[in-house]
Amino acid sequence: MPLIALTGGIAAGKSTVAARLAELGAVIVDADQVVRDVQGAGSPVLQRIADEFGDDILTDEGSLDRPALGALVFGNPDRLAALNAIVHPAVREESARRFGEAFAADPDAVVVYDVPLLVEARVDDPWELIVVAHAPADLREQRLVDLRGMSRQEAASRIASQVPDEARLAIADVVIDTTGTLAQTLDQVDVLWEALPLRIAARRSR
Repeated sequence: MPLIALTGGIAAGKSTVAARLAELGAVIVDADQVVRDVQGAGSPVLQRIADEFGDDILTDEGSLDRPALGALVFGNPDRLAALNAIVHPAVREESARRFGEAFAADPDAVVVYDVPLLVEARVDDPWELIVVAHAPADLREQRLVDLRGMSRQEAASRIASQVPDEARLAIADVVIDTTGTLAQTLDQVDVLWEALPLRIAARRSR
């Protein structure tokens, strides 16, 4: 029952790696989806966010207005820290519940936590393996421009707002290099999957 963390910077190909792992049989717990769920309309977390940032971050239907909230916290470390102090504990609790649910359903499951902010939110890490999807910042910037329609300035700003690549690579047990073709990326994931039992056994024997 290994629990694996998968992370990577924006446009580094993390979702591609996660999708392949799911095809191979892993159970994926998507941290972004967990965040959306715990911040759902009527949730205690959303109420605390509104108490902290004001009702202007709510839509007319009572759900979270993400652009409005983003405008308040982006580029403002103090406001971002206040938001994280509300959201991160709830996300950790709900994620742990989903891990437990997956292992209860299948004790032999390989559970992968697809989490973009692993470095930023590390607390009592339970991971048996940390996998980092990696591509250089200039390539990721170009992907954001070409594939997501961002301006060059917006793309650079989004990358700069995250932790440096070196911080993610420093905690990696496995690095999936996504600079090549899709087939080359998927081949690396397949190799990781085949080697997973040995990697986990070696980690547990330390």
